[in-house]
Amino acid sequence: MDGKVALVTGATRGLGHAMATALAEAGATVIVASRKLDACADAAGRIAARTGADVHPLRLHVGEWDAIEPAIDSIVADHGGLDVLVNNAGIAPLAPTLLAVGESLFDKTIEVNLKGPFRLMAVAGDRMAKAGGGSIINISSIGAERPSPAEAMYAAAKNGLNALTRAFAQEYAPAVRVNCVMPGAFATDMAQNWDDEFRAVVIGGLPAGRLGRPEELGGLVVHLASDASSYTTGALIPVDGGRTAVY
Repeated sequence: MDGKVALVTGATRGLGHAMATALAEAGATVIVASRKLDACADAAGRIAARTGADVHPLRLHVGEWDAIEPAIDSIVADHGGLDVLVNNAGIAPLAPTLLAVGESLFDKTIEVNLKGPFRLMAVAGDRMAKAGGGSIINISSIGAERPSPAEAMYAAAKNGLNALTRAFAQEYAPAVRVNCVMPGAFATDMAQNWDDEFRAVVIGGLPAGRLGRPEELGGLVVHLASDASSYTTGALIPVDGGRTAVY
């Protein structure tokens, strides 16, 4: 990844932070993006100290449609291009009942998880195609294929992201490759709030017998970002400890 520039949204913690770190370790210049600039600066500093890579913070709320194009163009201007986009930022609100879901929460879930990634792909893909190539990696969820009622809004948005992956893989082909990773249960900040009973239920349904470690997603993201995956596009790839293999 030497000489490549990668933008990772939602990169200040969890899976996003792990993916940004993996790309930096592989030699990429990494743009750490999230809603809060101070959190981005802190995460960028930690990744740079660990990897020795060139890492920069960027305040970007993916739900703000009009902010996306200027942000992409500023990256291209400041760093000479954009080679990789990792669409990771998202929210995952749970609903006690589907009847209780309000319109504002529904709209916000779609805005952040689907509308923002759509605009990012459209703008970044256009710039990549004009420059001769690039890789877009969407971070979806196995919930898109195995939704529970509580996560229905999130699952619907992620299923939409799966569809957009395949559409954009055609839109900017052959110069830009677009793929999607669907994580399962990982040991992130969110999982730390699970009680022992729920954790046991989740792990009990996994052939791997444990939660994933965030860094275990990094290798696949680097592979998809690099020329090693030059014949892979339009793919939906579960990384879930075997969960979707179980009926």
